[in-house]
Amino acid sequence: MTLIKSISGIRGTIGGSTGDTLNPLDIVKFTTAYAMFIRRNGQSRSNKIVVGRDARISGEMVKNVVCGTLMGVGYDVINIGLATTPTTELAVRMSGADGGIIITASHNPRQWNALKLLNKEGEFLTAADGAVVLDIAEKENFEYADVDHLGHYVEDNTFDARHIESVLQLKLVDVEAVKKAHFKVCVDTINSVGGIILPKLLEQLGVEYTILNREATGDFAHNPEPLEKNLQGIMDEMKTGNYDLGIVVDPDVDRLAFISENGKMFGEEYTLVSVADYVLSALSTQSSPSSLNTVSNLSSTRALRDVTEKHGGTYAAAAVGEVNVTTKMKEVNAVIGGEGNGGVIYPESHYGRDALVGIALFLTSLAKKGCKVSELRTTFPDYQIAKNRIDLTPETDVDAILVKVKEMFAADPTAQVNDIDGVKIDFPDKWVHLRKSNTEPIIRVYSEAATMEEADAIGKKLMQVVYDMQ
Repeated sequence: MTLIKSISGIRGTIGGSTGDTLNPLDIVKFTTAYAMFIRRNGQSRSNKIVVGRDARISGEMVKNVVCGTLMGVGYDVINIGLATTPTTELAVRMSGADGGIIITASHNPRQWNALKLLNKEGEFLTAADGAVVLDIAEKENFEYADVDHLGHYVEDNTFDARHIESVLQLKLVDVEAVKKAHFKVCVDTINSVGGIILPKLLEQLGVEYTILNREATGDFAHNPEPLEKNLQGIMDEMKTGNYDLGIVVDPDVDRLAFISENGKMFGEEYTLVSVADYVLSALSTQSSPSSLNTVSNLSSTRALRDVTEKHGGTYAAAAVGEVNVTTKMKEVNAVIGGEGNGGVIYPESHYGRDALVGIALFLTSLAKKGCKVSELRTTFPDYQIAKNRIDLTPETDVDAILVKVKEMFAADPTAQVNDIDGVKIDFPDKWVHLRKSNTEPIIRVYSEAATMEEADAIGKKLMQVVYDMQ
């Protein structure tokens, strides 16, 4: 049983003993701490908190506990029901709320759930703010409202439509061009909220669609992380030759992966690359182009850097985690950014990963270029990325492992060592990144090179260091 507290929220498995899992008592504890943080930071404007959730089996239970707790602290709750993470982020801004809680464990398996915590801008709390929440939770010096000051509860199911409308209004989304292309797509919505909102988006874009795993039961048909090894069903469906594009999202619809018309993975890493290429190309043709800067995290492909520089922009890297990426994007005035896991962040919409935005921009790009998805893929620099993991034991000393890895490459003149987030070793023709996950009790080992064999080899070299020290 596991409970993880990080910049990605409070995440854990359901059931088990208090303090070790995401159970009702711990849900109350962290929800209360969050509500008290929002009130104490002096930025409460509306006394409203938005709550949205994905379709996980435990979601109804967690939602009831969260909403009741917020009301007990004295906050009015706007429950937007089954909703994507980006929809909930936008709902905070659109409603003028003081914050929001998204009940989702993103790509984690069905036994997990989480509380993702938002500020009044609908953005994830910073690491510093998250630390304050954890401190409040640890001390448990809670204050609840008396009977005359309990919060109120309302349900508002309008935000899916408002989210879609905001996507269609983006300057670089060309609805008419997409409609004229008469696309046929196959979508895997992994038995969650994507099956509710994506058909509505595609209908307004004039796209013919088939939905796999559409029913929002939360009982996922396969491992919900949108990686090739989990997507054989839709890849086989694409091989029938009946579709122009395959679309895959995770349970809360902030991650996005594409499959080419021939049934081959477009590459999760290349979701952001392809969308960024379209955005940068469009902006570079304007009479007075704005900043053409981009940002991704340290575990993302070099292809984004290459594409950015091709268009005359500047690329910057951030530590892993959406809030780290958005912070860097604001710092460098990036026009687009995100993460190599299929997360597209487009500031014109909002500072959050949003699969709906990614889909609309990608389809626009595809319609304007008039090519097949497989042909589009060949226009980008071709790197191969290997994604491995090491399960942690209670005895694993992650800090000692990271020190050991740094020492291994300290004397190598061809290696650039970056330790702002784990340890990343950059070579002229490849890189490897070793870091503790924010969302699972694992060490992630990502590596990239010209071939999968090279990428896997350097990744396995560092994995052996970890095994030797466990």
